[in-house]
Amino acid sequence: MRSSAVLGLATFGAVASAFSLPANLKTIYDNHKARTCANKLSGTFSGGAAYCGDLPGAIFLKGSAGNYDNLDIDCDGANNSAGACANDPTGQSQTAFKDTVRTFGISDLDANIHPYVVFGNSGGNPSFNPQSSGMQPLSVMAVVCNNQVFYGIWGDTNGGTSTGEASLALGKLCFPNEGLSGNNGHDPKDVLFIGFTGSGAVPGKSGANWTAKNTNDFENSIKALGDRLVASLQA
Repeated sequence: MRSSAVLGLATFGAVASAFSLPANLKTIYDNHKARTCANKLSGTFSGGAAYCGDLPGAIFLKGSAGNYDNLDIDCDGANNSAGACANDPTGQSQTAFKDTVRTFGISDLDANIHPYVVFGNSGGNPSFNPQSSGMQPLSVMAVVCNNQVFYGIWGDTNGGTSTGEASLALGKLCFPNEGLSGNNGHDPKDVLFIGFTGSGAVPGKSGANWTAKNTNDFENSIKALGDRLVASLQA
């Protein structure tokens, strides 16, 4: 009985510390939120945010002074109408990097399991391709939300001019009590999405648990890489 209790506390502590906001990231969040972007990598999109290069080695979405971006829910990919994704009016059956994901042992990313971020815009004006600024598909990203940090994968792109979008799994990590679904997102523009440039941000086939059956198992598999990437950011 005592062993189980100790194990339970240790497990809870590991989960809690995994999502606490490191000091450098909190400073970055607070300092840049109040500013406008000095090094815009794109035009301003329909929701008021632009892709910003103010952090060395990173790209983030920045709204007007005092804002970052909201968090709309994306349900594209495998099982795109399952669970709380059933009411998604714009869900598609595949994500942008499906061909690569299939080599990882799954048919596609699953918005109900994989915490992925929709990053990059094509087919509208303005547009932005993160690869042109050094990001690589299926790389680890950091998402600051609800005074915590969670890690996701750059897993999809937007075919229009909307920004601030992530899978249902990531949305529920950030805001578990807001009843998020395929047709209900988080409207306040207080979410910071950070992508990292270079091959060092890519876990590849063996660096993430792509076949995980739940979000926590996948999240834990990319935590160490995410922690290293966040630690490299200069406050």
